[in-house]
Amino acid sequence: MLLYIHGFNSSPLSDKGLVTARFIKQNYPDLPFLQPQLPSEPLEAMALLIDIVEKAKEQGQPLTYIGSSLGGYFASYLAETYGGRAVLINPAVKPFELFDEFIGTQYNPYTDETYQVVAEHKQDVARYNTPAIINPDRFYVLLQTGDEVLDYKQAVQKYHCCKLLIEPGGDHSFIGYEGQLASICEYLFS
Repeated sequence: MLLYIHGFNSSPLSDKGLVTARFIKQNYPDLPFLQPQLPSEPLEAMALLIDIVEKAKEQGQPLTYIGSSLGGYFASYLAETYGGRAVLINPAVKPFELFDEFIGTQYNPYTDETYQVVAEHKQDVARYNTPAIINPDRFYVLLQTGDEVLDYKQAVQKYHCCKLLIEPGGDHSFIGYEGQLASICEYLFS
């Protein structure tokens, strides 16, 4: 099973989500591929992801993840807790430290949803922190130094013992992501 986990205020309908779905369908048509729209409440989002992973594990499916931004943070927790390999795209390292600036009303343009970010979400997200990577062989981390949302150096520090690709420039969306999908899948499925 490949589980694609989108980031904060995003969706499977984002450019990365659509490109990933198309690539998997064309190149791995028999692979169980899940790309859920995560609830805006962090505990509900993780409950959904954990349920998917636990069911796949019960069925004996190999676990693989692609996580972008906050989805990379969640994928780190899942890979460390349940096993499997994860590819993280410009992952959030300490997203709970950023939540104060998002408290209040948010709008998700992909889902046309308006929702509230509240102070409790900060602690909810912090519950899934993996302060140190115990299984570095489970992670391939793709970073671009021009990420305008997250400081890529935090990810370099946290994932220094993992397979890393650090590209100069770029942005938070990871410019050229589509060109990385072959090597991403090679890592996940080899």
